[in-house]
Amino acid sequence: MVRVAAVGDIHFGPDCRGLLRPAFETLPECADVLLLAGDLTRHGTLAEAEVVAEEVSGLGVPVVAVLGNHDYHSEQEAGVSRILAEADVSVLEGDSVQLTVAGHKVGIAGVKGFCGGFAGRSAGEFGEPEMKTFVRTARQGASGLGRALGELTADGCEVRIALTHFSPVPDTLAGEPLEIYPFLGSYLLAEAIDEQGADLAVHGHAHLGTEHGMTSGGVHVRNVAQPVIDRAFALYDIPLNGRPTP
Repeated sequence: MVRVAAVGDIHFGPDCRGLLRPAFETLPECADVLLLAGDLTRHGTLAEAEVVAEEVSGLGVPVVAVLGNHDYHSEQEAGVSRILAEADVSVLEGDSVQLTVAGHKVGIAGVKGFCGGFAGRSAGEFGEPEMKTFVRTARQGASGLGRALGELTADGCEVRIALTHFSPVPDTLAGEPLEIYPFLGSYLLAEAIDEQGADLAVHGHAHLGTEHGMTSGGVHVRNVAQPVIDRAFALYDIPLNGRPTP
């Protein structure tokens, strides 16, 4: 059994120092890894990233993260990633990390992802250069996730997890206004997950959404935005047969 703790959208600022630390310090008792599903800061500043780094450093379990749109806002995402990496957080963007849990290989593939909508109601790569760039950004993120998952399969990982900020499915957006669904995720992420295979997909971003969902290929999806899970982190058990349980 692989025990996964996950949370996103904590939106830390200087006034949040120590807010989640007491709960995070219990992780060695209940989890093998902590996943952070983006929007770790409010405005993507280095000062905010320092607070997040303090919160998750030295927890006794590996910490793996992707950034979210808030973490890009100040155009200092490289610095935010560097600060987190200095705190031993693996920050993923189109790549993966492998862990050994009880002698088993566990792989996590991560990408921020992007918006664009879902099958039948999505933006197309046509027309103005701005629209083409918009859709290509979504495609590039999904392609990076697919490559990273494929590498985990090739390396023989027994458990594979897809970590994103934007949602791969509309299921976990239920509760959000329908008008903004296209800005909360992309079906291209789900296509990459289903094509390459995964045992669990974790995302954030949709604060008014729903925790549980599934891709058309049967991969369990969990929205771990903190306003959705309403706790410091959610816990999921993944048996080595590949089916997660909350």
